[in-house]
Amino acid sequence: MKYFNSIIETLGNTPLVKLNKVNEGIAGSILVKVEYFNPGHSMKDRMAKKMIEDAEKDGRLKPGGTIIEGTSGNTGMGLALTAIARGYKCIFTLSDKQSQEKIDILRAVGAEVIVCPTNVEPNDPRSYYSVAKKLNREIPNSYYPNQYDNLSNTTAHYETTGPEIWRDTEGNITHYAAGVGTGGSMCGVAKFLKEQNPDITTVGIDTYGSVFKKYKETGVFDEKEIYPYLTEGIGEDILPANVDFSLIDHFVKVTDKDGAIMTRRLAREEGLFVGWSCGSAVFGALEYARENIHEDDVMVIILPDHGTRYLAKIYNDNWMRDHGFVESGHFATAKDIVAKRNGRSELEYISKDETIGTAIKMMNDRSIDQLPVKEGDEFVGSLTDARVLKKLIEDPSIKDKPVSEIMDATFQFVGMDNTLDVLSSLINRDNQALLVRDEKNEVHIITKSDLLMAMSV
Repeated sequence: MKYFNSIIETLGNTPLVKLNKVNEGIAGSILVKVEYFNPGHSMKDRMAKKMIEDAEKDGRLKPGGTIIEGTSGNTGMGLALTAIARGYKCIFTLSDKQSQEKIDILRAVGAEVIVCPTNVEPNDPRSYYSVAKKLNREIPNSYYPNQYDNLSNTTAHYETTGPEIWRDTEGNITHYAAGVGTGGSMCGVAKFLKEQNPDITTVGIDTYGSVFKKYKETGVFDEKEIYPYLTEGIGEDILPANVDFSLIDHFVKVTDKDGAIMTRRLAREEGLFVGWSCGSAVFGALEYARENIHEDDVMVIILPDHGTRYLAKIYNDNWMRDHGFVESGHFATAKDIVAKRNGRSELEYISKDETIGTAIKMMNDRSIDQLPVKEGDEFVGSLTDARVLKKLIEDPSIKDKPVSEIMDATFQFVGMDNTLDVLSSLINRDNQALLVRDEKNEVHIITKSDLLMAMSV
C-alpha cells in the first residue's frame, strides 16, 4: 500500500507552471511555483514544519506544549497542521487587516485566534507581535517561533524550495522573484540558487507603505516610508532577521490596486486561483522583466498561497469597487489631486511651539480649515478650526499658549496611488485630512474640499 503517515508528509515538490497570457509581450519564459499545492495551501507550511522540528531537537518545544505565534494567517495554518500531527496546542495573534477567511480557517483546525489592531507601532503592547510575546511569557511550556527572526524560516526554503526550483528548471533559471515579508522564502531560495550560479538575479517584491526597498537602496530605515496598506503577506514596518538584503539584487514596489487586479487576472486568464500577494509578486516581477530579461532567460516567481483566503476581499466585486480597485466612476488618485494643483502645493504647517493665536491668524489669512503640526522635520499632531473654536469658547485666554496643548493626533499618511473611494473612507471625524508623500519626498495635504472638487470633475 502507498500512503502517508500524516498530512504534513505531503509537503513540498510543488509544480512549476508556465504563464501564457498575463505576460504577453515579455521575452523569456516566465514560470510560477504554485505553493498552494502544499497541504495548508501555502508555502508557509515548509518553514512552519522546520521551526517546530528544530525547536523539538534543541528542547525549546516539549511534549504537550503550546505554540504561540504572530501570523498573517498562512504561517499559523502551517504550524497548526504540524501541531495536529505532533500533539501541540496553538494560539495565534493576527492583525485586524487579515481576511475573515484566514481567521475562520485557523479556528477550524483547532487554534485559538486573537485579533489585534493593525495601525499601532510594532512595540505597542496591543500589536500582534507584542501580544504573542506576552502570552509566551505567561503560558507555561509554550514556544514562540517568531517567524520574522527565526532563521529556521530561511533554512526551510534553502533546503527544499531552492533545490526544487534548481532541479525542475534543470539549472536554467536566470531570474528569481518573490514577495518579501518575513524574508524566509526570498532569501532561503536566493541563497541556494546563488550558490549554484552567482549570476542569477533576485528580485524582491515590496509594497508601498513598507520600508524594504528604500532600506536596500540607501541603508536608511525611514519611518516616513511606513503607512497603512491593504496587501497581506508582503512588506514590513520592521527589519526581520530573515531578510538578508545582500541576497536581494533589486526591489520593485507594487500598489495594493495593481496587486489586486493581477490576482484576479491570474485566476481568469491563467486558471491560477491564488492569493493577493501572488498577484503583487507577478505584477512586480513582470514590471522588472519587461525591461530586463531576454528571449533565452528563465524567470521563476513564487506564488505563496491560495485564493480561498481572499473570497471576501479580492474575489468579491463589491469589496473591490468599495476600494477603488475596479470600475466605480472615480478612478482619480491622490497623485492626480496633487498634480492638478500645478505646483501650488507647498504644505502649510505650524510648529508645536507656536502660539494658538498664530495658528488662528494663519487659518484666517490663508483660508484653511486645518494645519499639520510639526516638531523639527517630524509631523507630531494636527489642528482644525473646529478644535480651536471649541477650546476658545472654553477658555478665551488660550491664544498665548502653545499649539501642542490643544493639538490632535497627526493626520494619517496614505499612498499616492489610493483612489477617491479609499481616500474618502479614511477622512472622518477623527481624521479631518490626509497626508501623502510624493516621489520627491515632499508632503502634501488632501482635505474634504479636495475630494469634493475631484469628484465633481
